[in-house]
Amino acid sequence: MKNFVPVLVNTALANITTSFLWFALTFWVYLETRSILATGLIGGTYMLLVAISSLFFGTLVDQHRKKVIMVASGIFTLGTYLIAGFIFALTPAGVLLDWTGPFLWIFAAIILIGSVVENMRNIALSTTVTLLVPKEKYANANGLVGTVQGLSFLVTSVFSGLSIGFLGMGWTLAIALVATLLATIHLVFFVKIPEKEIVHDPELSNKKIDIKGSIAAIKVVPGLFGLIIFSTFNNFIGGIYITLIDPYGLTLFSVQIWGIILGITSIGFIIGGILIAKKGLGKKPLQTLLIANIIMATIGMLFTIREFWILYVVGIFLYMCLIPIIEATEQTIIQRVVPLKRQGRVFGFAQSFEAAATPITAILIGPIAQFWIIPYMNSPNGQSQLGWLLGSGDARGIALLFVVGGLIMLIAAILAFKTRSYKVLSQFYSKTS
Repeated sequence: MKNFVPVLVNTALANITTSFLWFALTFWVYLETRSILATGLIGGTYMLLVAISSLFFGTLVDQHRKKVIMVASGIFTLGTYLIAGFIFALTPAGVLLDWTGPFLWIFAAIILIGSVVENMRNIALSTTVTLLVPKEKYANANGLVGTVQGLSFLVTSVFSGLSIGFLGMGWTLAIALVATLLATIHLVFFVKIPEKEIVHDPELSNKKIDIKGSIAAIKVVPGLFGLIIFSTFNNFIGGIYITLIDPYGLTLFSVQIWGIILGITSIGFIIGGILIAKKGLGKKPLQTLLIANIIMATIGMLFTIREFWILYVVGIFLYMCLIPIIEATEQTIIQRVVPLKRQGRVFGFAQSFEAAATPITAILIGPIAQFWIIPYMNSPNGQSQLGWLLGSGDARGIALLFVVGGLIMLIAAILAFKTRSYKVLSQFYSKTS
């Protein structure tokens, strides 16, 4: 692990920075516009960019040395944040904050593009597990990734809220610039990724996007497409959470307190990651995955069923405990059953395919929530029909969407146990153990 841990720590620093700015942008836009539609479009646009770019990023990871990819992504992200800083400094506040005009969206898009390109490091990180870690320790390494992501989320959540609340967007952007520069310098001079040669796939050649090779690598593994499709379906539901979790929280708390709460609840990430790092995933990781999804769906149905802040906070904490378990399962399965020379494209394809679902939901759910569900639940008719289920409060429309999303996820996870993909992939994985 001696070479993997520094790579993981550096990637964590880069992820903290992009997440810090991403959270801050979402908080800032919602507080300044009070528009769920605006935050939904930002979240949806981010995931759409991830979906479009991941296939390209995965091919790049397979074609180049992993450290080169990481350094290039850091430099590009630094450049986009510099451009965003100039736009923020030169555009009058009233013009920039007009969400019906172009400047807010140009500003947000540049930040999002920089954050999306930084995501290429995460694809490269997944392949470095195979490159640097013994096979029997893949699940444990992925657990460490989950732990570090939890620490990143904790730091990000707390300081994004405090930064927007006390310093404003300008200083927040300046902090992100400095942190990105430091992460890039640290990567260039202090991180080693031993890679004597690139494990080339003869079929890859000089392709920019190798969709055919990605699909071929997935089809070789029985049931792997089924796993990706299941994760994609869950990401349809995930779009609801991406769009609505912050507006619901900001209904209950100030931005500073909400940031601190997100930081505290993100300890769940750390707990889930440590659990996997110490115990692994067992002999039946797919079973673990589906059970975790069933528990997650049940939490999603219940944690906003009453407008009670403790219920919401505990629900988010338990939800976050499960995320690293679910993510580590898919990562470990791919690392075990797909050759290193094709892993970049498979991880990229999976990320692209799965991420494509979230923006569809996120972009749709914003206007649906703002113009239909929320007004309905605030009306006497809505309260009389569903008050027995959701109680009373200012955010019962958002709660209704959480309940419906959780119910759909629950049904999908239960049905997945009966699929052929579940059976054949479980058998194939056991043969590689």
